[in-house]
Amino acid sequence: MNLKGAQMPDHGLDSEPANAARTTEALDYPFAAPAPDGEVVTLAPGILWARMPMPMQLDHINVYLLYDGDGWLIVDTGLNTEKSKVLWEEIVASHLDGLPVKGLICTHFHYDHAGLAAWLTERFDVPLYMTHGEFFTMRGLNEQVPEPLPAPLREFYARAGMPDDRIDRMFGAIRRDPFMPPQPHAFRRLRGGDVLTIGGREWKVVIGEGHSPEHACLYCEADRILIAGDQLLPRITSNVLVSGVEPEANPLQLWLESLNRLDRLEPETLVLPSHQLVFRGLRRRVQELRDHHSLQFDVLREFVRSAGRCSAFEAMGKLFPRLLGAGDDMLAIGETIAHLAWLRYRGELSRILDDDGIYRFSAAV
Repeated sequence: MNLKGAQMPDHGLDSEPANAARTTEALDYPFAAPAPDGEVVTLAPGILWARMPMPMQLDHINVYLLYDGDGWLIVDTGLNTEKSKVLWEEIVASHLDGLPVKGLICTHFHYDHAGLAAWLTERFDVPLYMTHGEFFTMRGLNEQVPEPLPAPLREFYARAGMPDDRIDRMFGAIRRDPFMPPQPHAFRRLRGGDVLTIGGREWKVVIGEGHSPEHACLYCEADRILIAGDQLLPRITSNVLVSGVEPEANPLQLWLESLNRLDRLEPETLVLPSHQLVFRGLRRRVQELRDHHSLQFDVLREFVRSAGRCSAFEAMGKLFPRLLGAGDDMLAIGETIAHLAWLRYRGELSRILDDDGIYRFSAAV
C-alpha cells in the first residue's frame, strides 16, 4: 500500500433498534451476505466481503479485504473472541491465494471494529492504520470503569435526571462486558484527504464525525466504491451520543456535516457498510438519515413544549420507550442529550441547573 498525503485537507446503539432509521424508499442490494463462518463474497476484483459473528442483538459485523499485489489488507476486525480469531485464520488460509496479510485498517475505535487490532497485527506482524483521533480515543477509553464511579461521570448522569440505581445498573453492565480487548501500542496515521493506493485503486480517506471522533471512510472514485464503516448503514442509524467524557459536546452537528460530505460522492456509489447489506442508493440513504434526525428533533420540540420543562432522562423515555437492558441506557441517554444539545446550541432550548442538581430544558424565549 502506498500512502500519499492530502494536498487539501477536508473541511467541513453501535446502532440500537429503538432508534432505527429504516428506509422508506427501496435501496438496491446487489449481493447476498456471506455466512459468518469464514465464507467470503467477491464484490469487485480484489475486494472481498466477510462477516464476523457477534453474540448480541446486532449479531454480525462486516469486514473487508483488499488485494494489494503481493498481499492483502484487512479493513476492521470483529470482536475480541476466540471464534473471530478462528475465522480469521480460516479466511487467510482459504481465500487469499496463498498471499500474506500486509496490514490492518480500522475505520474507528469501537471494539467490534478494532477489538482484534492487537491480535491481528501481532499474529501477522503487520502495521495498523487508523486516524489519530480514533487510535488515542481507543487507548484512552481502554481502562475498566473504576468502582466507585468517578464523581464527574456520576454527576453527568445525575444532572441528566437518571436515578442513582439506574446509573449503577448501567455501569455495572459495562464492568461485566466480556469483550474489552488488549490494545495495540503503535499505528500509522491516516488523515482526511490522504490517498491510499491499494492494488492499483486509489482510496481517498473521507472523515466522518459524531459517531466517533475521526472515523475513516475509504472512497474509490474511479470505481465508485465507499467503505463506509458505521457512517452510513442501510437500515439502522449509528448512535451519536454525548457522554461524561465530553459533556458539552455537540456531536450531532458534526454528524450532520459528515453526511453532507458523503452526499457529495457519486450517487450510484456501491456502499460497503459495517452492518447489514452492501447497497446502492447513497444519496437516498443520506436523506433518510437527515429526515430521521429531523423527526427526532420535532419529537423533542413537541415534548418540551407540552411538558414545559423536562430533564434529559424524561425526554429519553419519549424518544426511546422500549429499551432492552442496561447497555441500551448508555446509548439512549447519550443520544437524547445529543439531540437536546443540538437544539440548545441552535438557541431553540434553554437549559437551567435546578436546585436539585438536575438540568432541565425548556423552550427558549
